[in-house]
Amino acid sequence: MNKEDVLKEFEEAGALLKGHFVLSSGLHSDTYLNKSIVSKFPDRTERLCRALARKARQVFGDSFDYVVSPAMGAIIYGYETARHLGVPFMFVERVDGAFQLRRGFSLEKGDRVLVVEDIISTGLSAREAIDAVRKAGAIVVGLACLIDRSGGEAEIGAPMVSLATLRVDAWPADKLPPHLRETPAVKPGSRGVSQ
Repeated sequence: MNKEDVLKEFEEAGALLKGHFVLSSGLHSDTYLNKSIVSKFPDRTERLCRALARKARQVFGDSFDYVVSPAMGAIIYGYETARHLGVPFMFVERVDGAFQLRRGFSLEKGDRVLVVEDIISTGLSAREAIDAVRKAGAIVVGLACLIDRSGGEAEIGAPMVSLATLRVDAWPADKLPPHLRETPAVKPGSRGVSQ
């Protein structure tokens, strides 16, 4: 699956949106990739995650004991990717603002983990998920995501592979381009944390 195939899955699902959006990072953008809309279609999700598992194997080998994803948005993609890799899946979730393993999930020292994200923008959630896995004593082999919208510029603290890499501009609220200044903003993300 190449970049065009990935974007086609988003477009056909109605999940590649244009307008004025406030991203989870607090930055503003004229483009939003709504992975939640994509995940309501099991066939699309399966195709994307099968391709992501294949690409992760090509880059990182078969050295995973677990797949771990940050809650909430990446759970479906992490689970489905783990299914294609044939390894157990867990997720980290925020407790008092920091990602932690809960619900009986645990990692042992030396366990090898692939962190799976949905879309990378600034890399904040990815970095926090990676930190949580490392605090548990496990080794982060790498991170795999559907789309890296930072154009390869996000620093996540681990090797990364994506199905598609895009450069989608984003601006602070006080430096909006003219085409966004007069357009009402919507906040489709769910993190609710500013950088």
